[in-house]
Amino acid sequence: MTAEMPGPLLGPLLEVAGLRKSFGGLVVTDDVGLVVETGVLHAVIGPNGAGKTTLINQISGLLRPDAGSIRFAGEAITTLSMARRARLGIARSFQITAIVPGFSALENVALAAQRHAGSSFRFFRPAASERALNEAALAALDRVGLAQRAAVPAGALSHGEKRQLELAIALAARPRVLLLDEPLAGAGPEETERLVGLLSGLKRDFAVLLIEHDMQAVFRLADAITVLVYGKVVAHGRPEAIRADAAVRAAYLGEDDPEGLS
Repeated sequence: MTAEMPGPLLGPLLEVAGLRKSFGGLVVTDDVGLVVETGVLHAVIGPNGAGKTTLINQISGLLRPDAGSIRFAGEAITTLSMARRARLGIARSFQITAIVPGFSALENVALAAQRHAGSSFRFFRPAASERALNEAALAALDRVGLAQRAAVPAGALSHGEKRQLELAIALAARPRVLLLDEPLAGAGPEETERLVGLLSGLKRDFAVLLIEHDMQAVFRLADAITVLVYGKVVAHGRPEAIRADAAVRAAYLGEDDPEGLS
C-alpha cells in the first residue's frame, strides 16, 4: 500500500475511520479510512462496484454506517442527519443531475440559499432578506461561470452547464467541504476542460472529496488519491505514487485502460 500522503495545509477537516457498510451479506465499504483537508482535492477512484458512492452517501448522511466514525472539523458527526451535516458545511452533488428544469438557473441556486438560511423565501419579491438570497445565488453562479445564464431555465442549459449549476447549488449552502460524485459524467471534451478548470479553482478554497472515472482529469486535479476495490482501500497517496502502484493497475485489469494510468 502506498503510504505517503500530502502534509496538512490547514489541518484535517474531514476524517473517516474504519467505515463499514453492508447490504445483506454484501460488504460494500470495508474498514475505509481517509482524511480530507482544506485546500486539498482528494479523489476516490476504483472499478465499478468498488463502493465509492456508498462511501460518499455515508459521509453526507444519506446512509448510516454499520461501523466506524466520521469527524468534521473535530466534531463527531457519524450519527447526525444529512440536514445537520449540511448546516455544518458539508455539501454534495450526485451522479444524476438534480435540478428543477422549469426553474431558472438563479431560482435553482436561490432555493439552495433559502434552505441554508431557513428563510420563507419567495422569488424576486423586493424584501431585503430576499434580495440577499438572490445576491448569494448570483455570487454562486458567478463563481462557476454561469452569471450570464442566470435567467435561463435550467432545463435549457447544456449538460456541462447543468453540472456547473449543480456546483453553484452546492456553493449556495456556504460549505466547507464539497462531496462530488462524478461531476464530469457525460461531459464532452470542451465541457470537461471547463469543469476541470472550475474544480481546480474551487479546491483552493474548499476541501474537496471527488469520485470520478475520468482518470486524466483525476490526475490533473488530485492532491491525494484513495483507491477502493470491493470496498477496501488498496492504495492511497500522492498521484505520482498511485500512477505507479501495481495494485492500482491490477484493480483496472480487464477494464478499459485508464489513460491517466498509462
